[in-house]
Amino acid sequence: MSGYQEDDTIHGTEDIRDALTDVVEASKLTAKQRGSNVKPAVEKLASLSYEQGLLPDDLSQLIDLVTTPNFLDQASLGNLIRNLYPVETVSIEVVVKIIGSLGHGKLKPSLNIQGALLRWLVMVHHIIENQAILSRSYSVLFNLLDTAAIRKQLCHLLALITRRRHVRPYRIQSLLSLSRQTGNDPAVTGLLRVYKDYYPEIIVGEATRAKASAFKHPGPQWRERLDEIQQAHAERSAIRAEHPLNAFRVARSRANGKGSSLFPEVHTSNATENSVTLEEIENVDGFVKNLERIELPNQLIAVLGDPLLQKLLVLKPDTEAHQRVSSWLASYGQDLISGESNMDPTDGLEILNNYVSSTKNFPPIFFAFFTEYLKIWNGRDGRNLIMTILSYMPLIDFQELSARILQALENKILDDTTVSQIQLLEFYTMLLQRWAVSLASLEQKSANTSTIIAELVTHLNSLCLTLIQTSPTSSTHSRIVDFYEQTAILASDPKLHPHTRIMIPPSPLVYILHFSFCPNILSRLCSILSKYKAGFQKAMSTSRSEYSPEYINEFNGFLMDICNCIWRSRAFNSNDMNSHGCLVPKHFVENLTAYINSLEMGAPLSALFSLSYSPVLGLSAISYFRELEDEALARGLTELSIRHAGPITRASLSSLANGGGLRAGWDDYRLGVLSYLEGKGMAGVGELMYNTMTNVMKRRSLMSMTNAA
Repeated sequence: MSGYQEDDTIHGTEDIRDALTDVVEASKLTAKQRGSNVKPAVEKLASLSYEQGLLPDDLSQLIDLVTTPNFLDQASLGNLIRNLYPVETVSIEVVVKIIGSLGHGKLKPSLNIQGALLRWLVMVHHIIENQAILSRSYSVLFNLLDTAAIRKQLCHLLALITRRRHVRPYRIQSLLSLSRQTGNDPAVTGLLRVYKDYYPEIIVGEATRAKASAFKHPGPQWRERLDEIQQAHAERSAIRAEHPLNAFRVARSRANGKGSSLFPEVHTSNATENSVTLEEIENVDGFVKNLERIELPNQLIAVLGDPLLQKLLVLKPDTEAHQRVSSWLASYGQDLISGESNMDPTDGLEILNNYVSSTKNFPPIFFAFFTEYLKIWNGRDGRNLIMTILSYMPLIDFQELSARILQALENKILDDTTVSQIQLLEFYTMLLQRWAVSLASLEQKSANTSTIIAELVTHLNSLCLTLIQTSPTSSTHSRIVDFYEQTAILASDPKLHPHTRIMIPPSPLVYILHFSFCPNILSRLCSILSKYKAGFQKAMSTSRSEYSPEYINEFNGFLMDICNCIWRSRAFNSNDMNSHGCLVPKHFVENLTAYINSLEMGAPLSALFSLSYSPVLGLSAISYFRELEDEALARGLTELSIRHAGPITRASLSSLANGGGLRAGWDDYRLGVLSYLEGKGMAGVGELMYNTMTNVMKRRSLMSMTNAA
């Protein structure tokens, strides 16, 4: 029996998920692109799975990995499958994913991997959530018996699930034929004997007299280990059910006597007749009623693991109590650095996270603790927990914060991979979000907050520029946009505006995102720029000294260039006021224009990024027009003798109406596309057009009045 403890559960789960994330991200890259060997990460994940077992979500994610195309080598995939130890029953969804991955095809796993997955289904057959799923899949499995590489495992699984209703004459005939073709394959013969048990009078002859597979369990030792893991998980679940963590009772050890917690429990020995101890509190009413009389416990370091004590110190602050906690943490940090501590340094991370998340307080001693801890941290264990805890750091001088914490954190996390850069960006996004919440609560303007925010955004601008060039994917673009959505809130929220300076994104970043092939990214970018515009209008209405004309012109260039592309069919124009031609060199535009003209596409280069022609918005534009045509036909308002083939232009709409097609105005069509995009959850494009171009806003208002009338 494995020596599981409750304390190990949280940390083991965190480690498995970190390792799983590393392997999944590595599987998306070829060996040359990774820059490092993936085998240690796979080995770590397999080892953790063997030691701890896999929770349902982790198991499902691993099954997704091994059943879908990826760049992991066959040995690594086989290692992962051999260590798929579920801690609970196997869900129907997992079984369906495996069965769906079987067979031939470019998107299917290799036959060796399919065989390993079938072998795994045999070994976990007894813990499948609903075994009826295998019965319903019988035809699919039976029809795969022609595949020699997985026939042995298929026959074993079919032998386990075969019932009288599955034995049909055509299947008997098929098995007999297959047996003759394969020279009495032992696996096929074994399955035939199972069939004969149901219909002995039908299956006769020499077919079942040949050597047959005994269909024994393929991994007795594996099964023993699985039983150990499942029993340990069941015991832990029972302990949690018996001792739930009550936020208004002191937390008691859930280690079942097998080990002690890193931090002591709440015990109070200096109570008086007029005082109340935390141990006596049973519910929220008792806590509120006796708040002023509650005596502090002996060891205040218990606050890091006890929600009730955390609430007490938040509602009833005590300087001496916080100093005692700080002193303990300082001593603990020194022991870690000196190597004198016999405790696992990751044991306390979950409790520290609970503390900062419940109190929303990052004590000064935490700075000292993490300053020392990051020196000995390996950069992997508990990474998500560390970044979550550090995201609660208060809004202090950025240079000081960088020197004490951030630089060390980046050095440990960054490993020249896109995954590590994205994780760092997500951390800073979370940090900026918490700072925004903190700023919203300030009643008076602070002189330093503007500088701190500006330095953070400037620091992240470089990271975002690196990411957008090294990983030009929609997923990466989305993470980058997540960050700038936070900066846009700082720029536009009336409560936050007095505390911050508007920091626009770098010009290359804006234009790269603008030319992204994801409509949602373009919409979100437009929404961000709209919020920036609102912030600048507010700032310029009170003072012009804070932002230089050059800075304002750079931002106005974003607006003009995007409107030129989407609305005015003047892409890459640099002659308009404030326009920058999307930073594309003039000689390149001239060469590209000549090339487009030679293709005789029916539209110049300047129009190819408009609503109708854009590779990002064109599908939405023509889909909207198709709906207009369908609606006109459905309402019987007109008979359309012709439909628009697309793309739609002012001239094509006129020709369409004259030729018996739908009659629609050019401006009405474009405004309709913006409304269509809004209905699809991409309101940002219209938001920018309305806020930037006066004639568009007037036209929209006129349409609204007409429709209302």
